[in-house]
Amino acid sequence: MSEQPPQQGWAPRDATAAGPGGASTPPPDPDRGRARGPGPGGRRRTGWRRAVPTWRAALAGLVVVGALLVAAFAAGYALVHIPSANAAAVAQSNVYLYEDGSRLAVDGEVNRENVPLAQIPLTVRHAVLAAEDRDFYSERAVDPKAMVRAAWNTLTGKGKQSGSTITQQYVKNYYLGQEQTLSRKWKEFFIAIKLGREQSKDEILAGYLNTSYFGRNAYGAQAAAQAYYGTDVSKLTTAQGAYLASLLNAPTAFDVTTHPENRGAALARWNYTLDGMVKQGWLSPAERAATVFPTPLSARPATGLSGQRGYVVQAVEEYLTSRGIVDEQTLAAGGYRITTTLQRSKQDAFVKAVAEQVTARLEPERRAADRDVRVGGAAIDPASGQVVALYGGVDYTRQYVNNATRRDYQVGSTFKPFVLAAAVEHRATTQDGRPITPGTVYDGDDRRPVRGWSGGRYAPENEDGISYGPITVATATDRSVNAVYAQLAVDVGPAAVKRTAIALGLPPGTPDLSASPSIALGPATASVLDMTEAYATLANHGRRGGYSIVASVSKDGTAVGLPERRERRVVSREAADTTTAVLQGVVEGGTGTAARTAGRPAAGKTGTAEEDKAAWFAGYTPQLATVVAVMGQDPDTGVQKPLYGAMGLPRINGGGAPARVWGQFTGDALAETEITDFELVVEEGTYDEGPASPGTESPDGPTGPSPSTGPPDEVVPLPPGITLPPVTVPSLPVEILPSAPPVIGDVPPGAGGGPVVLPDVPADGVFRDEGPGTGDAGPGPEPSTRARRPY
Repeated sequence: MSEQPPQQGWAPRDATAAGPGGASTPPPDPDRGRARGPGPGGRRRTGWRRAVPTWRAALAGLVVVGALLVAAFAAGYALVHIPSANAAAVAQSNVYLYEDGSRLAVDGEVNRENVPLAQIPLTVRHAVLAAEDRDFYSERAVDPKAMVRAAWNTLTGKGKQSGSTITQQYVKNYYLGQEQTLSRKWKEFFIAIKLGREQSKDEILAGYLNTSYFGRNAYGAQAAAQAYYGTDVSKLTTAQGAYLASLLNAPTAFDVTTHPENRGAALARWNYTLDGMVKQGWLSPAERAATVFPTPLSARPATGLSGQRGYVVQAVEEYLTSRGIVDEQTLAAGGYRITTTLQRSKQDAFVKAVAEQVTARLEPERRAADRDVRVGGAAIDPASGQVVALYGGVDYTRQYVNNATRRDYQVGSTFKPFVLAAAVEHRATTQDGRPITPGTVYDGDDRRPVRGWSGGRYAPENEDGISYGPITVATATDRSVNAVYAQLAVDVGPAAVKRTAIALGLPPGTPDLSASPSIALGPATASVLDMTEAYATLANHGRRGGYSIVASVSKDGTAVGLPERRERRVVSREAADTTTAVLQGVVEGGTGTAARTAGRPAAGKTGTAEEDKAAWFAGYTPQLATVVAVMGQDPDTGVQKPLYGAMGLPRINGGGAPARVWGQFTGDALAETEITDFELVVEEGTYDEGPASPGTESPDGPTGPSPSTGPPDEVVPLPPGITLPPVTVPSLPVEILPSAPPVIGDVPPGAGGGPVVLPDVPADGVFRDEGPGTGDAGPGPEPSTRARRPY
């Protein structure tokens, strides 16, 4: 009988397969490598599989978590009740104090008038919904998905978002508070759910519209309509309602009359609101296209904030809210006791100086230009960074915009010291490789094109079109020569100049602070307070800790934490002190001689905005940095106006009224303070005055070319009883060079006869000032012969 092959796929239990050479091998074991033990099929999980839960364990975990969440929800719903109205619904007053504890102002009386929803136009309600919560009527009281999305966006750096519905916002406004805590969010969540079941959507929306803060101390739509448009809420147009709705996002920042520099952002929010109304079908495209931005009225503050009080309160509020110390709505709710850094005597001295040097000289009934005059000022203690005086305008109830903090006027030539400081800080050189020092000679001809700039031809005009020829940096500072400083900015590097200005104190977002040659001429629109901080940094030898206007804050007897002031060096002492030394020449014999009425050593710089729309004087003594600006603005339209003819003068520039205010204020403010000299560590390379200048600027107008006279023609007499200490110039070895270094431009070397003086530097590197000028306050010798003070 023949053998039958085994059937495919079948083998006896003990059968083995023949391997190579006829060897037998056992069949593969499906459980090989697995340890037998407890578990399904007697198998045990090993390796990384042990860290992965089984589906049964995962399901059990989800069930437990779900049960806990349900229990937590039930507990929260049962334990959290709808409370009575919170304290913010009945706001208190804030009390503002001077540094010495005496009362400065009281603010915080709430402006609120509740109205029924029917009295608020439907278009206004739709505008609010388009701006804040477009799905309000279709959504639940809370939106968990939006809350999770907002939390995720905040954590991933896409901006802080609340994720709150209008119902939640109303709960926060009326029943709780503005603090960002988990406990407040927990309560808000459950109160909103309960409120959504107990009140209709219309009732909730009415409550929200009556409790929301719109800025200008206005709570609710009715108060906002009166505050911004002087009308009843029922008469608001669609455009006006959209603007009020836009304010809910940033009430103070989007007030375009208080902060004209934020008009672009406010318009963007207004357009977003209107576009949302179109998207939701609440406004037709044709109506949207015909809508024009409704500029609000100027604010009408409470009479209790008249004079300077309102300006101070406004500045303090911006300081607290911008630094996150207290949020805007909580501060507006009141109850805070705020001690400022302002000193009553210095505040009074500022008001007096402006009144005597500016206000008393105005005749608005006879001269139309006098109606346009505005004044802003600020003073900072360089050592502490404290704002000791602030002048915002003639009266807060008459001129609402704070002239000390607004950022819409060009700073002019008061910016030039930042260029000089940058040159020393970066050890810059001229186009032909010469180190830039106060004695470096430049070509000061009018409309001279700058060299080394790849951005196109730029040839700035000097004041009154005067050509100065070869001129030192120091003399160019005294005379505020645009041609020299535009070239100096290119030599240093406009980007480096910008960084230096920001380091000294100008905000990075300052409008028109662009890295180009024109930066040296001051097109930037920094505020008076910004400029004061920057000059205080120079006075403090290049160290900056930021200004402060608040000394302490408390509520209900509990102190509110303030950020610690940390001073750091932002430019070298050599850069700051060299700039100070040069700026002393501006006061002693340059365009700022009117500031000598302070009766003490001083450094400063004049400045004039384009078309003479503003005139500045910025300066400092060792103990006080102060900036004064006279601005032109139409009182009816708010349009900036030139100052031609104001105060009965052909023009107003920095060496006139601003310098006189500065001199009187500084003298009065420091009357009880010992006169001290600057102690300066300066750059090597002191020098003679350099070549004669063919013309100059009078404090209140041009004098025309006058080669034989260097200083301004106007000599301001000193007040009775004030004398100036004489100048003591140390005996210095002087080396007269055969010719001056080569100048930039087509002027031959040595032209103008300005020799460079190279005196020895004192062993300790410190030059000590000996006083601001001669006792008769006269202009001194001609520039071509008189010796400049050693730097």
